[in-house]
Amino acid sequence: MEPYKKTVDARLRADLEAPRKQRHTVRLIVARFEEEFGEAIPYPTVRDFVAARRKEIAAQAGAPVEAFTTRHNALGADAEVGFGDVYADLIGQRTRCHLFAFRLAYSGKAVHRILRSCGRQSFFEGHVHALTVLGGVPAGQIRYDNLTPTVRRVVFRSRSREEDPRWIHFHEYYGFTPFYCEPGLRGAHEKGGVEGPVGYFRRNYLTSVSRANSLEELKARLAGFETREDERRIGARIRTIGRDFAREAPHRLPLSDAAFTTGITLTPRVDRYGMITVKMCRYSVLVRFIDRKVVVTLTCDELTVHDGRREIARHPRLAGRSAERLVMDHHLEALLTEPGALERSEALHQARAAGGTADRRRTDHGPRHAAASTAQAARSHRIRARYRRQSRGRTRKPGVHRNAVVRARSHPPARPHAQGRRAGIRRRRRPRPRHQPLRPPPAPGQDPRPGHHGGGRPRSPCKRCVVRAGTQCRPHRPWW
Repeated sequence: MEPYKKTVDARLRADLEAPRKQRHTVRLIVARFEEEFGEAIPYPTVRDFVAARRKEIAAQAGAPVEAFTTRHNALGADAEVGFGDVYADLIGQRTRCHLFAFRLAYSGKAVHRILRSCGRQSFFEGHVHALTVLGGVPAGQIRYDNLTPTVRRVVFRSRSREEDPRWIHFHEYYGFTPFYCEPGLRGAHEKGGVEGPVGYFRRNYLTSVSRANSLEELKARLAGFETREDERRIGARIRTIGRDFAREAPHRLPLSDAAFTTGITLTPRVDRYGMITVKMCRYSVLVRFIDRKVVVTLTCDELTVHDGRREIARHPRLAGRSAERLVMDHHLEALLTEPGALERSEALHQARAAGGTADRRRTDHGPRHAAASTAQAARSHRIRARYRRQSRGRTRKPGVHRNAVVRARSHPPARPHAQGRRAGIRRRRRPRPRHQPLRPPPAPGQDPRPGHHGGGRPRSPCKRCVVRAGTQCRPHRPWW
């Protein structure tokens, strides 16, 4: 290595002014030695020499030294926000969720929230929950990565950011100041107080994989885990997290009386399958609203559909792409006319997997919601009872496959007695007399039945007779 040290030093000095991605690596130096000098120098020898000389040459050239400083955290001043991935078994299915963490810099008090996604609604919902639990807003800065819900564009080589308009409205509503770290690995240390605790919380409280029947049950467990964290001491501190959190309570800013509305409003159109598409996922509504626009309120956990002021559907929000959720009650009116499609319908399959045909996620929202739920349940029971009565002894139409997709109508089905044979009910025919009386054929332009249209006077053809030339409507058709 001794004859080639000056050559390596020259190349390392040239790297000081070269772009970062066009500098010599150890492997490249070894390959150049074999090409230019025909000398095979061991890789570890070159690696150790280059590692030592690179720092010495940079110091001789006056390059800035990379160093870290200890930050002083004031009472109730600063906080940090971070996201982390976490998996949970929800109703026996492995689901990827996102762990939102909001940590105060002085006391180390952290509030966590498990969310289905890390989008804008989930990001805002995590903030609202954290500030409500903490009982105040940090008076200093809150440190963030350059996330899509907050930053639209990073101004080149500066701390300036082009913020999202709704995010500006949010942090001005609560009165805190956001601080954005440098992009990439260079800015990871600027909010290291939350990056490490996210992994700590996941290892100590969410390992092994948690099992729950719903996401709300898992959120309730996190509240118990955070209470246990209040009794812990960080490093060599003499006070616990809970005691330091109580000390900084008077230094935080007060909260607003009303919480910020995190949901967004959309107006999708119901397609011919009785489904609406929201954020690349599909949800069912009543088939009577086909080809009509509805109002959707989307939050991080659920989706509510309204027609005017009336709520017509409520679903848990789906994660991922092309996911579908169908409620059996929404498709009963379509299946009433074509019961053969019930057996292989996707709505029935999802209802059996969930353990019923109705939406099981109904909660108590007051007497008005209870009355509406009772009325909807009674109406669904009447429709199912009518379907059972009409489907007795009914056979499938010839030539129609059992798995055929039923085209639902945008209006409620007519009454059974008005549908006739389509409802499976035979209409009685009036028996005709065995001997018909013989009558002379009518004169041209006169009514064939005496007494009709004035009896014998020239009849005026109806609209159907005029439009369909050569045919006559039923009142104007001869009896033979």
